Amino acid sequence: MSEQAPTSAAPAAATTSSTKPSKPDEEVFKAELAKAEKEHEASRARLAAAKAKLDSVQNNKDSPQGQHNAALRKEMGEIREKHAVNKKSRQQNMDVIKKLDDKLKSIMNEQKTARSKVNFKSVEEIDQQINNLRKQVDTGTMRLVDEKKALEQISSMQRLKKSFDGFSQQQKQIDDIKAQISELKKGGDTPEAKALNERYDKIKAELDEDKKKSDHAYKNFSTLRDEKQKAQADQQEKFKKMREIQDTYHQARRAFVTWDKQQQAAKRERYAAEQAAFQAGKRREIAQQKLEEASAPAWQEEIITANGLIRHFDPNAVIPKEEEAKSSGFAAVAQRTVDDSAFKGSRVLKKKEEEDYFAGTGGKKKKGKGGKEAAGAGSTKFNLSVDVIESLARIGIDPPTSQSQVPIVITKLKEKIDFWKGDSDRKTKENIAKAKKEIEKLEAESSPSAPANINSGAKDTHKKPADANQGANGEAVLKQEEDGAADATAELEKAKIEDAAE
Repeated sequence: MSEQAPTSAAPAAATTSSTKPSKPDEEVFKAELAKAEKEHEASRARLAAAKAKLDSVQNNKDSPQGQHNAALRKEMGEIREKHAVNKKSRQQNMDVIKKLDDKLKSIMNEQKTARSKVNFKSVEEIDQQINNLRKQVDTGTMRLVDEKKALEQISSMQRLKKSFDGFSQQQKQIDDIKAQISELKKGGDTPEAKALNERYDKIKAELDEDKKKSDHAYKNFSTLRDEKQKAQADQQEKFKKMREIQDTYHQARRAFVTWDKQQQAAKRERYAAEQAAFQAGKRREIAQQKLEEASAPAWQEEIITANGLIRHFDPNAVIPKEEEAKSSGFAAVAQRTVDDSAFKGSRVLKKKEEEDYFAGTGGKKKKGKGGKEAAGAGSTKFNLSVDVIESLARIGIDPPTSQSQVPIVITKLKEKIDFWKGDSDRKTKENIAKAKKEIEKLEAESSPSAPANINSGAKDTHKKPADANQGANGEAVLKQEEDGAADATAELEKAKIEDAAE
């Protein structure tokens, strides 16, 4: 059963075979293999018996014809040795010729290079040029500079004449090497070598003729030889059958194991794709929520809180209709839920004690009449609820400690509202840009890493198991989904806190 090898890097689901290969039976395989091995051993025994019979009827080397043939074969061996010596000698000659040829090429290249640097072809041309320059110098009509230059040229050309002597020596050396090469090439096949070749061919023909005669005399030998060859062919056939049984079993087993691994890989890839789609959908929901929150007009919550505080301090204050509609439910509403589990068992202050706790002190006492007036003014009690104090702290305004500071606080609240209205567009764009940046960061952090080995079959139960190691592990899958939801909620809350801080 042949294996189906994947031909591309497509998903495992595309490359897995649609039909499940059968798993080979190991017990049947062992029984068939034992039978084939037994038959192979029997064929080997028959081959050994046939070889023994054939060896018993071999040609007797002590007969006259056997001795004659042995002498001829010995002479053929001696001729081969002489041929080897002659071949070695010829090879040595060829090596010498090669070395001489390399030397000849080197000398000729040197001569060619040296001649290319000389502008004259012969010594006669140099002498003619020297005579011309000397005549010009002897006339006395040349300038001193030109005369000096001419004398230098004469000296240089006289040195060149010596180099031509070297060219002559090189040419003589070249001719000698060529003569040596020619002489070595002439020493090829000698008459002695030709005579050896003829004797070798004659001996070979005689031995071949004797073999033809002996073939008729040894028909029984041929029969035994054929029997040995038949036994040898049978032994090889039994061995081939034994190997085929082994190959068939192992191929079928590999095909089954490969199919099983492909099925497991397909399951892991399907699960990984489902997880990727789930996580991608979750990220899209978070991104859409962040964009919706960031796209809302900025500072609206602060403006609503400030209008509610203005209405609290001045019930007659005039608030724009659109802002009044937004702030109607925020004037005296608590902005958070207090966890009172830590205060159970504690004593609750009475209304009189609470009013005394939040009452203004009136500041330092002054001497004289002014001090008494200040003390009188400070005796007026001024109360603020916890919700109002928290609202003022949330928008960055200190709470008033007396009724006289209320107009100042109202003015600050109006200034804050004007600033927030003017800064709303800029802050909204900033929030949108920041939300997009956070979305990009989440996408980058959730980008898939390098693919794991899908055939590893590993399985872990950590807090967040790797996708490649997630087979049929239901508990780990549920835990991973819960952790993913918790992480998404934490990221969203973190973004809200950062926006509020800015």
